[in-house]
Amino acid sequence: MWDTLLMAFALMLVLEGLVPFLMPGVWRETFRKLTETGDNQIRFIGLTSMLAGLLLLYLVK
Repeated sequence: MWDTLLMAFALMLVLEGLVPFLMPGVWRETFRKLTETGDNQIRFIGLTSMLAGLLLLYLVK
């Protein structure tokens, strides 16, 4: 199980690094806008992301 978890974490890091590597200006602007949003909006984005991940895991499994 640890192998699968580490592979998933490694894949997440690769995917997270794609946008800053390919489009650093877009990433910087997006990050700047994100720092200006409120806590509740950031929490909603995090919750939506987690739910989408859980749904995807459910559909794959």
